[in-house]
Amino acid sequence: MLSVLMPAHNESGIIAETINETINTLEAVGIEYEIAVVDDGSSDGTLDQALAVAESHPCIKILTYEENKGKGFALSYGFQFTQGDFVLFLDADLDLPPAQIPRFMNSLTENNADVVIGSKRHPLSNVDYPRIRCLWSKGYGMLVKMLFNLNVTDTQVGIKMFKREVLETVLPQVKINRYAFDLAVLLGASERGYKIVEAPIDLNYRFSSHIEAKAIQEMFVDTLSLYRQRRFRINKQK
Repeated sequence: MLSVLMPAHNESGIIAETINETINTLEAVGIEYEIAVVDDGSSDGTLDQALAVAESHPCIKILTYEENKGKGFALSYGFQFTQGDFVLFLDADLDLPPAQIPRFMNSLTENNADVVIGSKRHPLSNVDYPRIRCLWSKGYGMLVKMLFNLNVTDTQVGIKMFKREVLETVLPQVKINRYAFDLAVLLGASERGYKIVEAPIDLNYRFSSHIEAKAIQEMFVDTLSLYRQRRFRINKQK
């Protein structure tokens, strides 16, 4: 079974369409699946929209809590309620069309991989992305390479597939719930010897190219916090 984990925060305008497109894709593939939508403290009716779709689809689980706690927390929380042998993280905003899910399933099998992550910098990726965000993404990639020497080109794309055992092993050790959560999960997987491969993506960024200074600051703080945690652990083991 494939479990799709879909964290959502204030996505009332698109969440129903995202869920339905995901269902259509998985029905066409013909595999057993479940979709767990995690309402991350939305205040705009996202929960009501998701519940309305779930009424006619028993394969959908709707999970919620009142306070916004970050995408990482939503994914960790939602994972507890899934049963699939394979788990897909998928953003709810439809920037990454669910139609590419089979590509990730095939890549996992063909490469005998444990983790498949989307990458904007894969040569076969089709990316419509504002220039300022491209520059920020490249800069963050360089920082990750410098601090962690992680052999991937892009840690932040919101579509990733895992064998269940990877998340069962790694998630209990992840202490970051927001911006550097993806990085922490991939570092944990890499350090434990799991095979990570990158897949091309179709990405159509539909909103403003504005990046909030606060978000950049929090990403930087989270990343340095993760670096300190890792260095402390390494030094303790010596």
